[in-house]
Amino acid sequence: MIGFFIALISGALMSIQGVFNTQVTKTSGIWVANAFVQFSALLVCLAAWLITDRSSFGTLMKVEPKYMLLGGAIGAVITYTVIKSMDMLGPAKAVMLIVIAQLIVAYVIELLGWFGTDKQPLEWRKVIGMGIAIAGIVIFKWK
Repeated sequence: MIGFFIALISGALMSIQGVFNTQVTKTSGIWVANAFVQFSALLVCLAAWLITDRSSFGTLMKVEPKYMLLGGAIGAVITYTVIKSMDMLGPAKAVMLIVIAQLIVAYVIELLGWFGTDKQPLEWRKVIGMGIAIAGIVIFKWK
């Protein structure tokens, strides 16, 4: 149950962060805003590491396959695309499309067992659920 609440908090914070970042971009430019977002995240992570963990950064070199270390670079692209989509579509439409894209890609990753995940069987109820979510976007966007 705690995982459910953590996911809800994550989704809420992503939406708030997207709006904040889009507003910062209006004054500073998208790459300056993106760099500041990544830098401030680094500072928060370093502070949390100093307070709680202090495990060795050297363990990162043991990660296999090495492409798994691209999460930070992907994060920069995510920040850019969230800012652009919120600016062009508005927060509600952008977040709906972002969440649907996340859901579809996550399910494909599970179905195919990509990136070290356990392969899952196709479940039609999940496909139907995604179809309903997509229909919800169409209804929401319909003028």
